[in-house]
Amino acid sequence: MASDLVAKAKEAFIDDHFELSLDLYTQAIELNPKNAELYADRAQANIKLNNLTEAVADANKAIELNPSMSKAYLRKAIACMKLEEYQTAKVALETGATLAPGESRFSKLIEECEELIADETGGLPEQKLEEVTTNIVPAKEVQPDKDLSDPVTVEALPKQTYRHEFYQKPEEVVVTIFAKGISRECVSVDYGEQILSVAINAPGKDAYNFQPRLFGKIIPDKCRCDVLSTKIEIRLAKAEPIHWASLEFSREVSVPQRVNISSVTANQRLVYPSSKSKSVDWDKLEAQVKKEEKDEKLDGDAALNKFFRDIYQDADEDMKRAMQKSFVESNGTVLSTNWKEVGAKKVEGSPPDGMEMKKWEY
Repeated sequence: MASDLVAKAKEAFIDDHFELSLDLYTQAIELNPKNAELYADRAQANIKLNNLTEAVADANKAIELNPSMSKAYLRKAIACMKLEEYQTAKVALETGATLAPGESRFSKLIEECEELIADETGGLPEQKLEEVTTNIVPAKEVQPDKDLSDPVTVEALPKQTYRHEFYQKPEEVVVTIFAKGISRECVSVDYGEQILSVAINAPGKDAYNFQPRLFGKIIPDKCRCDVLSTKIEIRLAKAEPIHWASLEFSREVSVPQRVNISSVTANQRLVYPSSKSKSVDWDKLEAQVKKEEKDEKLDGDAALNKFFRDIYQDADEDMKRAMQKSFVESNGTVLSTNWKEVGAKKVEGSPPDGMEMKKWEY
């Protein structure tokens, strides 16, 4: 019976057998999936086991089933504080405090949250963050199912049945869960400052729960979820335009700092990445090549061509036009830099001494 499982789960919790307690609560939930009390109690077991994202998901489910349950908000807040999601924790505490005005733990934890938020923001005034929740139902009395009397055997938790992947843009991360033929009513998505909680409860299929602590912080109000015929697409708005090395948070991978390009001065060149151990200063190399070309000693036609090339390179627009026009019209025998003279008439060819001009017959 579900009541027997709950009694054993509470006894195991008191004896600090948290994993056994968690397993027993899970079995009780399978028998009575609409009981908010069970989700709230399992959240407490998850907190003890440091399964913090799972604890948040259980607390959210309890709130969904019974929005007036103050301890569900308390346990959500405790899990969020351990995840350093102080804004989300404070919202949950403030809601819970209105439901249990005489409970001193709410006011104490709110004060602690405010101090932590002030430390996190460097003492700046905190921004009000409204909690984003999904599938919220009106407050109602949840009655436990008393007709369940079949004996229950201990079974392993169901395996994850859906594959997921993600990609990112500078402003958002897109998480795709490949779940085919799932209706919108079977999907519940909740967003925190750095938590994503996805639950899929489809008829005839194992329940699916995905609650990662995200690599970076997000803006819950700007996140959205689209349930399509072959997949569920979740768009997470990044709080900062940084690159996520992975979808899930890891203490071994530090969050990269955003680079402010405008702060790079003209004297600070950007260095291009290279696999070579020794870096190359390409600007210095280019200047060196130009200097060598300028100082190069040439003979004969090469020296003459370089002389004309240098004249053309340093000339103004009128001189360049004069050189082009005179060279073309004279069939390469005249090169003038005087545009006033060249521009007023056609330039006739002037062959070297001892040679004569001949017109090419096509």
